[in-house]
Amino acid sequence: MSATKPRVAIVGYPNVGKSTLFNRITGTRDAVVAPESGVTRDRKEGEADWNGRTFIVVDTGGIDLGGEMPLNDEVLEQARLALQEAAVAIFLVDGRAGVGPQDHEIAQLLRRSGRPVFLAVNKQDARAAQQGVNEYWELGLGEPIGVSAEHGLGVGDLLDEVVKALPDDPEEQESEAPIRVAIVGRPNVGKSSLANALLGDQRTIVSAVPGTTRDAIDTHLLFDGSEMTLVDTAGLRRPGKRTTTDVEYYSSLRALRALERSDVAVVVVDASEGLVDLDLQVVYEAQRAKCATAVLFNKWDISTLDLDLATARLKAKAQMKPRWLTVSALTGRNVDRILPLAVDLYRQYAGRIPTAELNRWLDGMRTRRLPAAKGGKSIKTFYMVQYDVAPPRFKVMVNARALVNKSFAYYLENRLREDYELWGIPLVIDFEGKEERYS
Repeated sequence: MSATKPRVAIVGYPNVGKSTLFNRITGTRDAVVAPESGVTRDRKEGEADWNGRTFIVVDTGGIDLGGEMPLNDEVLEQARLALQEAAVAIFLVDGRAGVGPQDHEIAQLLRRSGRPVFLAVNKQDARAAQQGVNEYWELGLGEPIGVSAEHGLGVGDLLDEVVKALPDDPEEQESEAPIRVAIVGRPNVGKSSLANALLGDQRTIVSAVPGTTRDAIDTHLLFDGSEMTLVDTAGLRRPGKRTTTDVEYYSSLRALRALERSDVAVVVVDASEGLVDLDLQVVYEAQRAKCATAVLFNKWDISTLDLDLATARLKAKAQMKPRWLTVSALTGRNVDRILPLAVDLYRQYAGRIPTAELNRWLDGMRTRRLPAAKGGKSIKTFYMVQYDVAPPRFKVMVNARALVNKSFAYYLENRLREDYELWGIPLVIDFEGKEERYS
């Protein structure tokens, strides 16, 4: 997604179907949808295309100007910021509920914004909503457009009007895909605080309540000439605890999907609580998603963690042996080193070792004492090549594939990681036997 594309903000009272409409317009299931009120809290962005026009859709938390829900003021501020950045707004109302005082309050807020506003009356699959569309003329926002976000009824008509109101596209230069950096960790370790510290902006809501972030929130930035997308994710719980509610389950699922779509993962650990088993599980999830990975020991200003013991455990338990930093989102300690670390990890992740150099390295490996193979037979290595990047993938020619066991495979991977300092980089090494190549 490009920061230059126009934004369309979806706003409205809680639980009127904004996230469902977001998913419908973007053609995704990225926004968490649940029957309960107040699920969406941060600004959630996604790219959409309609009649050849590409734009960014922004899902917002429900606007309740007199509400007393937890984090209501923070959610309202996020919605206001989304409106400030938007070129066009869609005001979504629940057609089954009829016009209420809260609709008049939000309409007044939208009129003051100076943005083109389109009034969408949702849930037109219900007869009560169909009969009440004309009531919404009284909001003074022009003709109400009946839609069903769940079934897609009328959404095309709505988008036709939205696209007409969008400003002309600026001329865009071709650019490389941004480096995607996922900020992951268990709940309440400070992921959103670190994201906001990196951005210098209150981009996501920060609270002492675990599970405040529920969606994977993408934010785009330019750092040192490199386009990047920071993805703040929901806290990952143990697999057995991800089904306590639908919201928790889908939030965790989106966090895992964010990892799968990312190049780099920074795993945030609460250093005041120490390195716990769940932190190592999150590192494992990043490794399984083939992300270049670093660990951030956050809240270092209040930590008494034995760093030597923690990093030794990390190195012993995590196959990628990720790099680490001690940081504090509160005091700013080492925050300025996080993005350079992410860029450096990506360059290694997307880098290539020349074939001639790899084979010189393999020649040197033959002089070392290699692990024993099956049946007492020795493994002979002939040739090595890197055939892909992001993550780096290698092929090694050996005398017989059947002789390669886990001990030898891990030995070769660890030596390659050690000699080329590929700490935190997922390596894929395939072995091909001589008999397979010439059969």
